[in-house]
Amino acid sequence: MRNSQEKSDRILLFVIFALLVFGLVMIASAGIGYSRIRFGDPYFFFKRQLLFGFIPGVIVLFIAQKVNYNFWKKVATPLFAASLALLILVFIPGIGAKIYGASRWIKLGFISFQPSEAFKLSLILYLAAWLESRGEKIRDVFEGLVPFLAILGLVGFLLIKQPDVGTLGVIILIAMSMFFISGSRLSHILAMGLAGMSLLFLVIKMEAYRMDRFLVFMHPELDPQGVGYQINQALLAIGSGGLFGVGLGHSLQKFNYLPEPVGDSIFAIIGEELGFVGALVLIALFVILAMRGLKIAKNAPDKFSRLLAAGIVSWIFFQAFINIAAISGIIPLTGIPLPFISYGGTSIVFLMFGVGILLNISKQTKIN
Repeated sequence: MRNSQEKSDRILLFVIFALLVFGLVMIASAGIGYSRIRFGDPYFFFKRQLLFGFIPGVIVLFIAQKVNYNFWKKVATPLFAASLALLILVFIPGIGAKIYGASRWIKLGFISFQPSEAFKLSLILYLAAWLESRGEKIRDVFEGLVPFLAILGLVGFLLIKQPDVGTLGVIILIAMSMFFISGSRLSHILAMGLAGMSLLFLVIKMEAYRMDRFLVFMHPELDPQGVGYQINQALLAIGSGGLFGVGLGHSLQKFNYLPEPVGDSIFAIIGEELGFVGALVLIALFVILAMRGLKIAKNAPDKFSRLLAAGIVSWIFFQAFINIAAISGIIPLTGIPLPFISYGGTSIVFLMFGVGILLNISKQTKIN
């Protein structure tokens, strides 16, 4: 007999809060030097992450987990349209803000945010609804593959214009995972994979800094004081940590050596202070999160919730994998934040929104 759970997945909830607390502790440690120099407050980043990431994120999670997941099917299209509009607004002078040569932020007086974070979630909602509506037509070239590629093409154009190739890579992995789970043909997935790799090479060739990152990935010793500086400092931090690390708060690389110690590079500080063991614990938390999420997707009550759960899990897992792999020198640097750990209130809030939806689905999963 099949029935529904009365409570959401407690293991998943525990893992999420473990990651959030882990992130706050590491931001307090990793940002202490940079915060003191730039803002005169050693815990500036910690306080802002707590006030604008952790607290609103927890509130959003508990609200989202109470909303029946079917509601999101009804509003998926307008939310997707609104998020597309926000991606366009980053290019409008006076609204969009250009930082380090990239147009990724919207500033509205006292508040600023990255619309790409909201876009990831809205795309997952839209694709889950759209793929479900296609049914068996998703296996057809003109009914399934071509419209899917058109959606990705529009998204790709806007993100490359920012430019934000790292986010585009995450979105493509999420979308292809959902496309595969929806019942599409394997041949279509393989064809998209081959075409995607060719397009990625062209995108890399389009900008000198992307080609520099690729060359540094191939040859880390290349220009260690220039384009290879960040990855070399990151590898030095990870290598210095050894098995058990130099101790929480005792990193040397966070003191004006490693760029973005509370952002994209925070995993390197984790490796330095907590060592291989600490890094392994963090990775284990992401693996458990992925396993619980996939179990929820597998036992979801219908196709929409199954696709929605799989999309949210793919988002978190692929983003975590790309960040850790990039800062460890396994893939080229991308500038992607580590979910729940890196500094950034916008990222935390929308990740927690997604987890709240996942928890609501877990309440209604089918149990034998």
